[in-house]
Amino acid sequence: MNFTQEIKRELIRSVPEKRCCKCALLAGIFDTCGDWEFGLKNRPDGFSFTSESEEIAGYLLGIVEQLFGVQMALTEAVRDPKHGRDKLTFAYRGGNAFEYADEISDYRPYDGIGECCALSYVKGAFLGGGSCTLPKEGTKTGYHLEFVFDGSSERGAEPCRGALDRIQIFSNTLGRGERRVVYLKSREAICDFLSVVGAESALGTLEKLSAVREENNNRNRVENCMAGNADRAATASVAQTVTFDRLRRNGTAEKLPPALLSVLEARLENPTLSLAELAEQLHVSKSCLNHRIRRLMRIAEEKGSL
Repeated sequence: MNFTQEIKRELIRSVPEKRCCKCALLAGIFDTCGDWEFGLKNRPDGFSFTSESEEIAGYLLGIVEQLFGVQMALTEAVRDPKHGRDKLTFAYRGGNAFEYADEISDYRPYDGIGECCALSYVKGAFLGGGSCTLPKEGTKTGYHLEFVFDGSSERGAEPCRGALDRIQIFSNTLGRGERRVVYLKSREAICDFLSVVGAESALGTLEKLSAVREENNNRNRVENCMAGNADRAATASVAQTVTFDRLRRNGTAEKLPPALLSVLEARLENPTLSLAELAEQLHVSKSCLNHRIRRLMRIAEEKGSL
C-alpha cells in the first residue's frame, strides 16, 4: 500500500453525518472523477463516477444510497495496464437524476459554504483525484500533494482552492495538458492537510519520515562543515609550509627568537599536522601557537616572502 492509498483508506473510515456534508463530499468526487450526463441523445439523464478502488467505490455507493435511496449500477470495468488495476464506472440514470445532481452541485465550495462542507468537499476531491508523494531516499524529490481536475478550472480547481482556503490550507494551481492541478508542496502544508482531514496514521508516517530526513540532513551538514574545515586547515598548512621554507632559505629563520624558530621548524617537519596536533607536539596551547604563526606570517610579509 502506497502513501496515497494509506490516506484514502483513512478517509473512508467515516461518513459525514450531515446531509449537506454528504452532498459536498459527492461534489468533490464528481468534480474529479465523475460526469454529469444530461441532455444526451438516446440516453436518459444521469451521473457517473469512475474509481480504481473497490473500497472507495463501495463507500461512495453507500453515501448515494443514504442520500437519495437509489443504487448506482456498474456500467464499465476497464483494465488500466499502466497501474495494473481495473477502472470501475458506476452510473445512475433515470428518474430524479437532475434533482439529485442539482442538490449535490449546491454544495460545491462557493461563497457561503460552511467549513464542515468545505472539509467534506476536499475529502471527496482527494478520494476522486488526489495523490501524495513523499521524498525518496537518495533522490532530490520533495513533498507533493495534489488534486487533479479534468477540463476548465471552473469545474473543480478553483472551487477546490476555495475549499482549502476555507479550512486554512493555502494551495497553488498549474496546468497539466488539458487538466488543472491544485497542489501543496511544503511538508508543513501537507501535515496540516492530513491533520485537518483526520488522516492521523498517514500524518504519523510523514512525521517519522520527516524526522529521519532532518536527521540525515543535519548529519550531512555536519560532515560537509567538517570537510570544509579540513580543506581550509590543509590550505592554511600548505601556505605556512611554503612561507616558512622561504624564510629559511633567505636566511631570516636564523635571526628568529627560539620560540618562533621552533614553530617554523616544527611546521616544516610536519606539514600535515593540524594546529591542535602541532600545538601538542610543541607543548603549547593552540592559541599560543596561532599567535606565533601569525607573527611568522607578518615577518614573512615584511621581508617580502609571501
